[in-house]
Amino acid sequence: MAQTADGVGKQAGSILVRARLIDVIPEDSTSSISAIGGHVNATDSFTPEVDFSYFLTDNIALELIAATTRHSISGGGTALGPVQVGSTWVLPPALTVQYHFMPKGIFSPYVGAGVNYTIFYDTTAAGGTVNKLSLEDNWGGVLQAGADFELSGRWFANVDVKQIFVDTKAKLNAGAITAKTALNPTVVSLGIGYRF
Repeated sequence: MAQTADGVGKQAGSILVRARLIDVIPEDSTSSISAIGGHVNATDSFTPEVDFSYFLTDNIALELIAATTRHSISGGGTALGPVQVGSTWVLPPALTVQYHFMPKGIFSPYVGAGVNYTIFYDTTAAGGTVNKLSLEDNWGGVLQAGADFELSGRWFANVDVKQIFVDTKAKLNAGAITAKTALNPTVVSLGIGYRF
């Protein structure tokens, strides 16, 4: 595999800063709604994301990911028919440990695993059937795979896919109705990065 133009590539002490556009795709698996039955749906969301990687060794790095997305929430298949629940902003900072297979190559794939803490904020009820809405913050695991491609000198293109495992509980109308869902979003991203 050809080496990067400067012959250095990623190495112990390197810092990578990336800017990416991400698509957050909730799976809404194993969801349930008390009292009225049905299942939970959350919309996809596109947003910019910034992440930072620090290389502990030539192959092993820590990556911190920060982004926030807005999602609309609804209930389907309920006794009341389709129900608009509301919307929320989600902040899921994640820390992963990565293994980079060819750190000095022009093409440098990696895999990673870690944890995230999902924070729901600025949550708004839709009104009508649902006049109050709250969502529970929670911890979850993260799996990751991606690759960096050298563009020129210290600049890289990046493609990355993450699977985040996170459950949440929702209270509607001060707890008169509750819902549980495994959001488990898949996060697909594309961007550019710079190596310091």
